[in-house]
Amino acid sequence: MLSFVAVPLCTNAQLSPADSLKFKRKSANLLYQDNYIRNVDFSYVSPFGEIGAPDKYVLNTTVKTIYMVVVSEKFPVAFAVLPEITARVRQEESAGVRTPSYKLGGVFMFRLGLSEVNYRYAEAGFMHHSNGQDGPALNADGTLNTVTGNFSTNYITAAYRWGKYKPRSAWGSYSFNHKVGIDLHRLFKFEKAIKSDYGFTRLNYQFSLRRYTNSALTKRRGPDAFYDNITKEVWRWNADAGYATNAIKGYGAFALERRLNIESSFHYSFPFMGNSFLMGAIGYYGEDPYNIYYRNHYGYVRFGVSSGISKYLTGRR
Repeated sequence: MLSFVAVPLCTNAQLSPADSLKFKRKSANLLYQDNYIRNVDFSYVSPFGEIGAPDKYVLNTTVKTIYMVVVSEKFPVAFAVLPEITARVRQEESAGVRTPSYKLGGVFMFRLGLSEVNYRYAEAGFMHHSNGQDGPALNADGTLNTVTGNFSTNYITAAYRWGKYKPRSAWGSYSFNHKVGIDLHRLFKFEKAIKSDYGFTRLNYQFSLRRYTNSALTKRRGPDAFYDNITKEVWRWNADAGYATNAIKGYGAFALERRLNIESSFHYSFPFMGNSFLMGAIGYYGEDPYNIYYRNHYGYVRFGVSSGISKYLTGRR
């Protein structure tokens, strides 16, 4: 996806100190949009899904995107809608999905710095998560009904993000991106069957290292020559960790096997792949994030193709 933000050009010599600061703020309000959209987690398609899970799958997919609804040069606050859908196609005769995960919510982004390449901003939002089923969540024996059982929860999410873009050389540059946050579920309506053993309060941290290449393609020779400058994200390494801090029936405060979710993933894009990547991931779910399967905990690996709103920009000169 290409994104272009038009910002009027002028020099500091033409402006008073007060006007110069005002101009910087207006520019930052628009340019920070690039950070908001590129920090959305990648979507992916994965044959066999999480290899190591108790259930076997044919194909798993997660689709995430962002709709920037409000972005204005007048305000340091932006608003976006964030939809996310996850489906796991089961390895059985009907190849059923059973209970897909639907997430939908909105988030406000509060710009805290003036530099879009050394950025800082806060997030506050509200999310809904359900699985499209309306049957009883529990079977008669107390186990979870993973076929038709209802799952739903609503939660507040808050986070602080910061990062830095570091030009390195003509052949590439890097960015370092961090996120610390918290999810709070108990404040709103949820499926009552999960009240004793679900991770209602979860602390999260994410680190993302991204590398970009820059190239110039000559379109003509001689005095009329011009170039297309292409910036493309070549690879991304993500490290994610989350920890449930609330009381969970049968588990102590330091029961890592039930409370900790952790994943490391690497995404590599060949020159012909546009904004898509080959993906490999390894991780551990103390609480499976796939709706009513949350009691499952296991180690896994995942392979496939990922994609997102990565940096792929062109500029002519």
